[in-house]
Amino acid sequence: MSESRGRNAHARVSSTDDEAVIPTRSLETFGRKVTATAGHLMGDSMMTQHYQTAMGEIHRELRHPLLQRKVFALSQTSPRDLVRSKLSTQEIQHRALTYLPDELFKNMPESSTPFSLFQGFQATLPESDKRRRKHMRRSSRAQRMLEETADDPNAPPVLKKLRNEKQGLDHRLEMMDVRKNLCSTEIREIDTKIQNLNTMRKVVLERLEDLEQEEADMEQEMLEVEGRIEDIQEEADDEAALSGQKTPTHSSAVGHSDDADHEDPDSPGMQASFMSESIYGKLPSPKSKRPKPGRRKTNFILHEHLQAGSKIRELQAHNDTISALDFDVPFGTMVTSALDDTVRVWDLNAGRCMGMLEGHLSSVRCLQVEDNLVATGSMDATVRLWDLNQADYIPPPANNRLNKNAEQELQSSPAESDHENEFTDAPENATPPPPTSSMQDCALHTLSAHVAEITALHFHNNTLVSGSADKTLRQWDLEKGRCVQTLDVLWAAAQASTVSNPYYSGPSTGTGTNSTFGRQGHAERAPPDANADFVGAVQCFDAALACGTADGLVRLWDLRSGQVHRSLIGHTGPVTCLQFDDMHLVTGSADRSVRIWDLRTGSISDAYAYDHPVTSVMFDAKSIVAAAGEDVVKVYDKTDGRHWDCAGDIEAESQRGTVEQVRLKDGFMVEGRKDGIVGAWSV
Repeated sequence: MSESRGRNAHARVSSTDDEAVIPTRSLETFGRKVTATAGHLMGDSMMTQHYQTAMGEIHRELRHPLLQRKVFALSQTSPRDLVRSKLSTQEIQHRALTYLPDELFKNMPESSTPFSLFQGFQATLPESDKRRRKHMRRSSRAQRMLEETADDPNAPPVLKKLRNEKQGLDHRLEMMDVRKNLCSTEIREIDTKIQNLNTMRKVVLERLEDLEQEEADMEQEMLEVEGRIEDIQEEADDEAALSGQKTPTHSSAVGHSDDADHEDPDSPGMQASFMSESIYGKLPSPKSKRPKPGRRKTNFILHEHLQAGSKIRELQAHNDTISALDFDVPFGTMVTSALDDTVRVWDLNAGRCMGMLEGHLSSVRCLQVEDNLVATGSMDATVRLWDLNQADYIPPPANNRLNKNAEQELQSSPAESDHENEFTDAPENATPPPPTSSMQDCALHTLSAHVAEITALHFHNNTLVSGSADKTLRQWDLEKGRCVQTLDVLWAAAQASTVSNPYYSGPSTGTGTNSTFGRQGHAERAPPDANADFVGAVQCFDAALACGTADGLVRLWDLRSGQVHRSLIGHTGPVTCLQFDDMHLVTGSADRSVRIWDLRTGSISDAYAYDHPVTSVMFDAKSIVAAAGEDVVKVYDKTDGRHWDCAGDIEAESQRGTVEQVRLKDGFMVEGRKDGIVGAWSV
């Protein structure tokens, strides 16, 4: 019996534990007792007996084993177990997902719009026509009852109609305000997104710059490894050649043993023969020197993603007027010449001078860079060819290619008469000067046939054409290094003057930006300027040759026959620059105009003019850039016909010199100024 009673008591305790921790009835009883106790404390002395009775009941209740177990179990239970005993698993998960901490509410921006979410949703709904709205409104019986209750029953129908119309207009005005607020909010969100995207774009541009610089460093390391391989191979070939020479030398010595026996080993003759065989025979011949490996050009694309008119770099290249400049690829190798009688080679990626091309006796007036080959034409009437692959130059680690700090990027290289002090006046933050012998192995050929200064040149493949102040054009074979044809420009002009020109271009048919320029189409050509170069510009392609002269004509030659097959008439001043492709020819002249010719018809397809003579012009697939006697580069966008100035900082414009030369390739432009500064830009 005792065991069964124990089991029943244990079962009752277990069932009670599964229920609520403290039953509701016990709590009510406990509350009444506490109320009675408080009433006794706040009441008179008549309540003492009731207080004692209540306290006795509390003590008896607390001595009950079941209540003590419940209190002990509650003290031992963790908060997690309490929550799990009261809430289901799904409810706990829902509360965990929908819970938001107070920190998020603190950072929540306050809405400045006075409209509710429902109003915004209502404003996005399309409006129906007026008749449909009225029909839908009247079709609702509840709506009609509300309108009859709100309106005055004694009001005339016209007044009711006007009131309804006014309410509709008020509603439409309210919706208009909501829509305006929505548009304003969207604009602000778009501006924020654009700002964030611009920030991300700058980060990606910096990443692209780092990748391109890392690629250039890896290519330089690869070239160094290739150079070591070539050196080791050359040493192995020399050793093999020397080992092959030992046998015939020994046999010849045996063959002449009879004569050698009669000679004294210590005689001067024997010493000389010994030295010639052991020392001078081992020295490699200068002609057997291996060419250095070609310089691989990194395909830089950073400038394509910069904003048009962004300055990339600025260099103090010379201390005198830039007379000519050219470069091979963006961020590649640039060659500049000035009236200080120097020709300098620059590493555009690192922004430093690689060395100087020495050999001309006077200033270089024109030059061209194509891959590793450089052609320079000088006032000493010679044309020299240079191979930049033979340069002894190791590029340093480049940084800050985007000219983020212009003061540190400005590099000074003053020109002095004494070459030993060439770079002594450079500032402390300038890069170290290159060795004086870095370009001594670059000279290839010297083309001497003209009798006056070289004013223009251009080469393509193995053909080079040079124009001189002696009023002749000469065609050169670069493989043989000799002149193969001489074209007399004066004779061609005399021949053309006796015969009417069937290819006269006529008046300007272009849509130039200057209205007065169009009236110059029929103007007579002015006599040649005595100070202008007789041959201002040339360009050749296979057997085609274009030549601009001081008489304002552009002559198209056939190098196979040596004859002029077309003359383009239109300029009223000396032609100073030109460039053509398969369809168009762009020319710049001292008459302040730039003309675009259609080579298929020989007519002018477009033209525009500036305020000063045009000294240099060049174009690519997108733009035409020109140097027009100002401190900015004139840019003409061919896609939309827009003219703009590539100027950079407006505050520094007054301190800049006039732009004299400009070159453009694949959106990367370099310009040379009268004060010797060379700038690189993204166009």
